[in-house]
Amino acid sequence: MRLQNKVALISGGAKGMGAVEAKLFAKEGAKVVIGDVLETEGKQIEAEINETGGECLFVPLDVTDENQWNEAVAATLGRFGKLDILINNAGIFRTGAVEETSSAEWDQVMDINAKGVFLGAKAAIPAMREAGGGSIINLSSVAGLVGAAYSTAYSASKGAVRLFTKSTAIQYATDGVRCNSIHPGVIQTDMTKEAIADSQFKAQRLDPTPLARLGQPEDVAYGALYLASDESSFVTGAELVIDGGWTAQ
Repeated sequence: MRLQNKVALISGGAKGMGAVEAKLFAKEGAKVVIGDVLETEGKQIEAEINETGGECLFVPLDVTDENQWNEAVAATLGRFGKLDILINNAGIFRTGAVEETSSAEWDQVMDINAKGVFLGAKAAIPAMREAGGGSIINLSSVAGLVGAAYSTAYSASKGAVRLFTKSTAIQYATDGVRCNSIHPGVIQTDMTKEAIADSQFKAQRLDPTPLARLGQPEDVAYGALYLASDESSFVTGAELVIDGGWTAQ
């Protein structure tokens, strides 16, 4: 198993990509902690993993709250004794041009998508240093690589994640802490359901995709698995694009 004896903390682990990542990591031998504001869904994923022979703990986690991040890391250490992997998966998606985006919407997107990643890394790094190293995986987006006509705050937040990842990778390399970003294209989840149904969005993002299909959460989860494993021990500060070829054009 590719993550045998490793401990992973996954934000936004109650549904969508985070839940798929949690199940895959447990299958590959990791002990998994999932943090989310969705308690009912999170406890259901916890039960599913434990019932199938894995080890999983759900913790309440609002990624914009520094105290809750510290409590999540403390719970991870208390239950499993160490922390090897952090996936900053939690995020929200909002559309809107500059003039259509309110300051409240901007703040909400930046708080969850960018500040949440910063707070997660800040809380996890001391524990990873104590463990002799670790892997931080930040979920950005192709919107963090190229401009988008349909999104202002979301693109800005994901661009921030991209460069925060590189800075973190450089700062903590000597501690054995690697940090990489994943840049998915359109992935079929509840979060993207409304956007996918929009004909303009579909024409801009789905129709030009060379592989001619929507991405699935499993596509991203396997990329995260590689970055979490020792197979990627010489990979840090990198961008893993999982978009069906959309940004290759």
